[in-house]
Order: sequence, then structure tokens, then C-alpha cells
Amino acid sequence: MDFFDTVTTQRAIRRLRPDPIPEAVLRQIMDAAICAPSGGNRQGWSFLVIQDAAKRARLGELYREAWGELLKTPYYRGASAAPPDSREGKMIASARHLSEHLGEAPVLVLACIGTDGTRPTITTGASIYPAVQNLMLAARALGVGSCLTTIHKYRDPQVKELLGIPAEVETAALIPLGYPLGKFGRPPRRPVAEVAHADHWGRAF
Repeated sequence: MDFFDTVTTQRAIRRLRPDPIPEAVLRQIMDAAICAPSGGNRQGWSFLVIQDAAKRARLGELYREAWGELLKTPYYRGASAAPPDSREGKMIASARHLSEHLGEAPVLVLACIGTDGTRPTITTGASIYPAVQNLMLAARALGVGSCLTTIHKYRDPQVKELLGIPAEVETAALIPLGYPLGKFGRPPRRPVAEVAHADHWGRAF
């Protein structure tokens, strides 16, 4: 695919078919992930590529529980009351579908980053989230849907126990992969002039 077509049509795909993803496609996606920038070139990332049906099912159960916790937060409590045809209503419906069907995605990728035993900060993600975006862009280019979610963090200890993840490793993102039930397309976004500033805050780019 053309690079800009890939970037502008890679959106959160939460409705996925259960069809398996060929091993060669998965390897191509993961190879793109590890070509991302890494602070100090330390490459402290790790990726669990989960295809085992029992583990996917258990992660699905934990994710449903975590979704229930998220719905108690102010933003999601308000969004849940939004009209079904509103932007918030559509987002909630899509996210709820994922919460009910996460374990049915043929592949779940858990992106992790080593912390060397120190408390994670916002900059910890500087060496994992570019890799996650590379992964999702590669998936899009190959016709595979994905989305980035961190809701599993509500059940992080159980997730780590299930997958044998060491305490000093931070789970940063859970990415379901699968061929989409819907369509790719440009996501709804605010215009550049509203979010980019020219030389001084408040001066539209």
C-alpha cells in the first residue's frame, strides 16, 4: 500500500473475524514492530503473540471484567448514556463489542517493556508505543485489523500470572489482530488547524 493511504486509513478495528492469520503475515507484522525507534537503542521491548485458544479465552474473560471497571469511570459512565448514533455512542458500542469478543480474535499481542525495576513514567512508553504503531500500520498494510487497548491493566496481576510475565516487565498495550468485519477508512479527526500551533500556543498552524 501507499504509505499515506496506510497511515490515513489505519483506524481502531474492534470487530474481527475469527479466521486465522497466516504465520508469514504475523512474522512480517512483528518484524515491522521491532524496526521502530528505541531510546538508547536498548530495545527493551517484548511481545507475547498469543494464539493458544485457552489463553485467548481467559484473556477475554479478564478483559470483560476490566471493561466493567472502566465503565464506572466518569468519562465512560457519561459516554454510555450518549445517543447510540452519536460519536460517543458509536465508540461505546464498538468498545463493548470488543469486550464481549476479545478472546475470539485469532491473535492477541501483548506489548511489554522492561523497567529495570524502576517505576514507569510517561516517557517509558517512548520505547514501546512507536513499536506498537509500527505493528498496527504493518497490519493495516496487510489487510489485518487491530486496535490499541490498555483496559487489561485493570486485571494486570492476573494477566501477568496467566502469561508468566516477570514483575519488572510492564504490560503496555494489548492489541487484538484479525481480518476486519467492517471496513478500513479515515477515522474522524479534528482538523490540523485545531490541534497544531504555529510558533506560539493558540496560533493555528
